[in-house]
Amino acid sequence: MSDILKSALDTVRIEAAAISGLAANLTDDFEKAVRALLACRGKVIVTGMGKSGLIGRKIAATLSSTGTSSFFLHPGEAYHGDLGMIARSDALLAISNSGNTDEILKLIPFLEDNGNVVVSMTGNPASTLARHSTCHLNIAVAEEACPLSLAPTSSTTATLVMGDALAVALMHERGFRAEDFARFHPGGTLGRRLLTRVGDVMRSDNLPVVPPTMKLGEVIIAISDARLGVAIIVDGRDIRGVVTDGDVRRAMLRYRESFFDTDVAQIMTRTPKTVSREARITEAEQLMQHNKIHSLIVTGPDGELAGIVELYDLMP
Repeated sequence: MSDILKSALDTVRIEAAAISGLAANLTDDFEKAVRALLACRGKVIVTGMGKSGLIGRKIAATLSSTGTSSFFLHPGEAYHGDLGMIARSDALLAISNSGNTDEILKLIPFLEDNGNVVVSMTGNPASTLARHSTCHLNIAVAEEACPLSLAPTSSTTATLVMGDALAVALMHERGFRAEDFARFHPGGTLGRRLLTRVGDVMRSDNLPVVPPTMKLGEVIIAISDARLGVAIIVDGRDIRGVVTDGDVRRAMLRYRESFFDTDVAQIMTRTPKTVSREARITEAEQLMQHNKIHSLIVTGPDGELAGIVELYDLMP
């Protein structure tokens, strides 16, 4: 094994061990922290210096996208005027591996006077920050992956995992759903799938609508012109059925010489699958997959024909 590959494997093993070791560090303070953040009427403000600050930004982003309103505050900027961003109803999540980071310790008098809940993440339960916190989460690791034991490696990984554990626990307690996540990610694939309604993607122009008495020869033309592979049989405002190009091909073999004089009502499916225009596109997709079909008739509030949606219309 080359030295390069050995170095990489050692790093993975050391950091994996650091993550596994977090389980032993979990105490009642973790549950206490979750309860405190759930009870917070303001925002969860995350702060940290250096690499801890970079991890803190990610934790704040994760919290915000999973139902816990949060933002990152640089402790140095806070001490020079940005403390005004911290309201009495806010909670602070302070990250410092040593627990003695000067820029964060300078905030403690203000936070205590302001009455803020302080949840700290440190690798030293006896540190000043840990002792002045409402709840302390122990992120101590046995060793850094850095061969000089100088660059934060295992410790920042452990911090990130502890932050994820906190966010996930809060999600469970809030009953946070995929639909809630989508509301905060409307521009992503998940947001589109969970928030977009069938009416937003359906086709409503030049629909292949035919009466029950239309002859199959004319139905072929209607299906071909619409290029949807299907015709919708409508009588007045009532949807009577649907016929696909596959149905037409099978009818050719069945009726042969009388095919062109046969009414479409003779071969139509009389109970076509439909979906409301107000339904989510995920519902339409599940309906198509369950019934092994590629298109659905879309109905309006009174059951009238509103459009048609095909499976590929729902794809990202």
